[in-house]
Amino acid sequence: MIDTLLTTSNILPHDHERALLIGRVWTDGLGPTLVRVTADHVFDISGIAATSAALLEMDDPVGAVREIGGPRIGGTAAILANSASGRHDPALPWFLAPCDLQAIKAAGVTFVASMLERVIEEQARGDAGRAEAVRKSVVGIIGDNLRSVKPGSEQAAKLRDVLIAQGVWSQYLEVGIGEDAEVFTKAQPMSAVGIGADIGLHPKSVWNNPEPEIVLAVNSRGETRGCTLGNDVNLRDFEGRSALLLGKAKDNNASAAIGPFIRLFDADFGIDDVRNCELAMRVTACDGGFEMHGASSLAMISRDPLDLVNQTMGAPQARTHQYPDGFLLYLGTMFAPTQDRHGPGQGFTHELGDIVSVATPKLGMLVNQVTHSDKAPAWTYGTGALMRDLARRGLLA
Repeated sequence: MIDTLLTTSNILPHDHERALLIGRVWTDGLGPTLVRVTADHVFDISGIAATSAALLEMDDPVGAVREIGGPRIGGTAAILANSASGRHDPALPWFLAPCDLQAIKAAGVTFVASMLERVIEEQARGDAGRAEAVRKSVVGIIGDNLRSVKPGSEQAAKLRDVLIAQGVWSQYLEVGIGEDAEVFTKAQPMSAVGIGADIGLHPKSVWNNPEPEIVLAVNSRGETRGCTLGNDVNLRDFEGRSALLLGKAKDNNASAAIGPFIRLFDADFGIDDVRNCELAMRVTACDGGFEMHGASSLAMISRDPLDLVNQTMGAPQARTHQYPDGFLLYLGTMFAPTQDRHGPGQGFTHELGDIVSVATPKLGMLVNQVTHSDKAPAWTYGTGALMRDLARRGLLA
């Protein structure tokens, strides 16, 4: 079923003729290659930058990509059709995640809806069966309209005092309306999966969900050069049991999906387009017996995307973190699935074989299929392997 979605009409941005799209393809015998993607063709641009990270470090990546033609690798439609996990024809290239050496970071609890769901997870101790009763209790005390509260403001501090007095303060409220955002390491560099790949759930998880997000592409200087789509696969039961299990809830094999392509910021597309982005998400059971739709509007975000970039690096006046190869930053989601799948009050959780798509008109669509992390293709190609292949091809200075 996922094969039928891997077409240019589904995957490319609606305005693809104006979009500058950067991706990576795998070719047997060569390894990953940095490419420019158009509606019809995929071009090798490794002549100007060996890696995605190196391209974003350039003073003018947009100008550099437009100036180089680059040899044609193949047709976009054929490479997309060859990108379904486990179905690759080794004679043809297939698409990878568009990032490589960059750190993969994520901001959490950046929307009121998801903040409330994190509080509910915590109160329910990771038990999906208790979630609905806890949800009614928490919303009855806190309310569900906290969007007007500016994180870190005097108003937020007063609200914090009130909630503490009522005994409902939570670590998730702390990062949701407090001064400091939650920013964590989602996955290791080189470990993200791309368009068509399997996405992984820990085999012991029984309550989990997709998280459709915008992912910013940032260089080492803190300059946001473009963005793409992401699915921050989340295990609600693990994180709900203890926030100290965040690593196990978030970082498993194939649990970070990014793609299909990085759209570089230029005169036709920039950070304001991100701020006004509307994400649509769909989960379809492999047998067609269940379907769920969701949405996430960046206009509802509690913290500005560029503020989250600054918080990832540290305050502008005191860079407390450095990312010499840049980073990809998931911005968080307002999508919090409550649709019952297995019975009243049980809410949503994945089943193996689910097809998950995340889409928005100016970035296209990211689609993946759910499996267990120990059944997804093992991540074996790391930074060392990439450097060896680039050196062999004469692409390292």
